[in-house]
Amino acid sequence: MTNDLFQLFPADGTKILLVLFLSFLIGLEREGKINPERYSFGGVRTFPLIGLIGYVMALLSGSQLIPVALGFAVVGALLVVSYTHKLSTENNSGVTTEVSALGTYLLGALIYHDQLWIATTITVISMFLLVLKTTLEGLTQRVPPEEIFTFTKFLLLTAVILPVLPRAAFTQFHINPFKTWLVVVAVSSVSYGSYLLLKLIHGRNGVLLSALLGGAYSSTVTTIALARRSVSEQQPHLFSGSTLIASGMMYLRLALLVALFNHALLRVLGLPFVLLSASATLAGWLWSRVPDPSVNKSDRRLEPGNPLELRAALLFATLFVVMVIITHLAVVYLGHKGVYALGGIMGLADVDPFILGVTQSAGRDVSVIVGAVGIAVAATSNNVAKGFYAYSFSNRQTGPQSLVLLLSLALAGLTPLIWLL
Repeated sequence: MTNDLFQLFPADGTKILLVLFLSFLIGLEREGKINPERYSFGGVRTFPLIGLIGYVMALLSGSQLIPVALGFAVVGALLVVSYTHKLSTENNSGVTTEVSALGTYLLGALIYHDQLWIATTITVISMFLLVLKTTLEGLTQRVPPEEIFTFTKFLLLTAVILPVLPRAAFTQFHINPFKTWLVVVAVSSVSYGSYLLLKLIHGRNGVLLSALLGGAYSSTVTTIALARRSVSEQQPHLFSGSTLIASGMMYLRLALLVALFNHALLRVLGLPFVLLSASATLAGWLWSRVPDPSVNKSDRRLEPGNPLELRAALLFATLFVVMVIITHLAVVYLGHKGVYALGGIMGLADVDPFILGVTQSAGRDVSVIVGAVGIAVAATSNNVAKGFYAYSFSNRQTGPQSLVLLLSLALAGLTPLIWLL
């Protein structure tokens, strides 16, 4: 019986019903925005009619697009007349309803050409955009222009520059422009994600959460920021524990970067680095819970810097290429001890270029074990450097505590060498 009913129902009947349903939804949303005292275009009747016009034009046109385009132009001309009349009665008028009507015309054409999923998806997205008008417009008040510019630079790094770079390796050092920029994108993405989270929780959560996110962004920058802030706040256990948390997050960040570029290194360092991260984070949290004799809080905040400066990205790419070359030369002329020494030296500055350079060399120019040891040495060296940064910039109570905690983490960071060497 049911099959007979379906056979009696015209083949295009389902499409027409879908056109009416989707067009009616948009018209229903627009109907709710109509103000009886002002001129408004369209509602629950007009929008279904426009959708049907689009369907009929596509039906009569067949595979030809020109008639459909002419119908679109005619509907557009009618909407221009309507919008002109609206402007004559009200100076501050939006064009959302008219644009929605043009979209409704196209929905009818899409459904005729069996693009049912696309038509439904576009309708749902349109409904979200229409219903969330107040929320979306409120973003202009909450998101400053510089943040929009920062996100635009992120898209430039990831979606514009990266796809057009050649993927071939050049010179004896195997410099691959695509992989080089992919390293920049990976580091920028991790830093930018942490930066956004820091901005979201800014002013609403405490030092511990800032240290947690700041460590994923840059443990060195976070260490210095916490040390300077501790001068005006007599909470040595809180700030020294937070500093340890930030450095613990560094190991998780490094494990993620290694996972992206060298799975063989990840199999060697993944588990030790995750355990070091978890242990340092837990120890830092427990240490921060120790009560301090006096509490003197200030209004100073941990301000994350912009991680997507284009000059910084180009500098990082240059440093990465330089480190690939230096690592290769160190292996050729100095052997594995040269890699270890280079890791110790580079850990005193920015550890990321060296470690990512090793991810490109390990398994090719140098063994995976030697690369893993070099990375562990660089991370340890970086923790030692941060310990002295914290000691130099903190107050008399916080500095020694931070130094001892970070030196302890540096020593613990050498434990993977027990089974690597």
